[in-house]
Amino acid sequence: MRKWLLILFLLPLVFIACNRNKIVKIERDISITPKNSVTRLAVDSLQMEQYIQKQQLTDSAAQYLRNFYNSRNFQYAWLAEKGLTEQARVFYQLNKDYVDSFRDSSLLDVDLDKHMELLLKEDTTFKKSDSSLTNLELKLTSHFFNYVATAYEGKVNPEVIQWHIPRKKLSAVVLLDSLMANKNLKADEWEPVNQQYRQLKKELQHYYTLQNEENWPTIPIGNQKKYQVGDTGLTVSLVKQRLKAFGDTSIKDTVTEFDQDLKTAVKNTQQQYGLRSTGTIDAALLKELNVPIQQRIEQMLINLERMRWMPVMPAGKSILVNIPEYQLHIIEEHKQVFNMGIVVGKAANKTVIFSNKLRNIVFSPYWNIPASIVRAEILPAMKRNSNYLRSKNMEQTGTSNGLPMVRQKPGDNNSLGRVKFLFPNSYDIYFHDTPAKSLFSEEKRAFSHGCIRLAQPVKLATYLLADQPSWTPERIAKAMKSTKEIWVALKKPVPVFITYFTAWVDQNGRLNFRDDIYGHDQKMAEQLFLATK
Repeated sequence: MRKWLLILFLLPLVFIACNRNKIVKIERDISITPKNSVTRLAVDSLQMEQYIQKQQLTDSAAQYLRNFYNSRNFQYAWLAEKGLTEQARVFYQLNKDYVDSFRDSSLLDVDLDKHMELLLKEDTTFKKSDSSLTNLELKLTSHFFNYVATAYEGKVNPEVIQWHIPRKKLSAVVLLDSLMANKNLKADEWEPVNQQYRQLKKELQHYYTLQNEENWPTIPIGNQKKYQVGDTGLTVSLVKQRLKAFGDTSIKDTVTEFDQDLKTAVKNTQQQYGLRSTGTIDAALLKELNVPIQQRIEQMLINLERMRWMPVMPAGKSILVNIPEYQLHIIEEHKQVFNMGIVVGKAANKTVIFSNKLRNIVFSPYWNIPASIVRAEILPAMKRNSNYLRSKNMEQTGTSNGLPMVRQKPGDNNSLGRVKFLFPNSYDIYFHDTPAKSLFSEEKRAFSHGCIRLAQPVKLATYLLADQPSWTPERIAKAMKSTKEIWVALKKPVPVFITYFTAWVDQNGRLNFRDDIYGHDQKMAEQLFLATK
């Protein structure tokens, strides 16, 4: 197995975050004086301008630097009379941890590291500022801004995979101010990342350990093709070893017999890969277990980058769809309430990644068939069969650009089923019921034209209308059998996030992987890193 070598991140790092927003000049805070300042060491403004020129900082990056020191009347932030401040020690450890965790050489400054290690090991006293000390102070601040842009906002442009969820907004200066304001700082409490990010990052460390320590042979399927309780063989033993290495504590031994403990472990593992939970070792499971560990590491790095983009999830109710998982999750106060299976767009009709707010439920909906479907499917069928529209419970409502405008009337065979959920967007994507219930029994469910079909639409409607007592289960059932559309506005719109994650840690603390059904991981890999062979 080849070793994981240094990932060379390709995108420029010149204050990525600093270029996103217009920077407003902050005036100097003259209320901070030598008597009330944290340190008497101060940056000379002329030296700061010389540093800006020498480093060729962009206008916005330079203004960030000026603003930070203006706001503290030019007193040092990272250095004090007795050496490094506690905040400098915390930041240095954060940066070191990031470089080690992500193998990101772009945040590795050898000269700065040597200087910092020297200051950490030796008792140091600074009596006054000088040019070398000021340069170190300014370099640390500049490095902090680069660190925030890289570690917390991400380096790849989300548009690479047509990710239209508004990107998380961070202010590097505000983060730096908050770091400076906390003397007894715990990095885990300060870092602007979510719990999902922390959990996946922890799993990444585990996989690095596996890569360095574990022998990772390919597990053969053998002549039996499938293994279940009572069977024996080398394949059984190797599967036990693999699951034990992954951290499954239910595996008590690695002998060749397939026992009940292994069946339970296999069921859990199949769920982690989105496979049917049969408890049987088969070719589909071995395919996942035989994915090279290097590939899994890269998959986690790609998804950690996406997690950096995610905005803070709102309090209260929200809906999160994960396309590769084929699941819709109902979130309430940041905890999962329930989930359901979904059908998403096939590769030729990719479901778009975006966010909006669900505002309306439409019972017994018409399906206004998109022009693209009319052109490709409906019109040819109409030419072959003059009775086609009537046979499909459809009607023509007019013409547009030479094409018939067609809609399907409410009914049991309506392609939207008996209810749809609207969150207005320019992509014409929404949730809806479907008469094709059999599709939800499939492991891979990318069949639609882009919209999202729900396995349990009644459950979602009942949940969303719980704050409207007049909408009883009986009334909902009646509305779904109507021959006319019935629109219901939610009292409070519910945020919807349609996402794309192929690696994550679930609510049970288990690492999950899914197939890259739209090829988005590959596009990000080309942008994010280059693995040296």
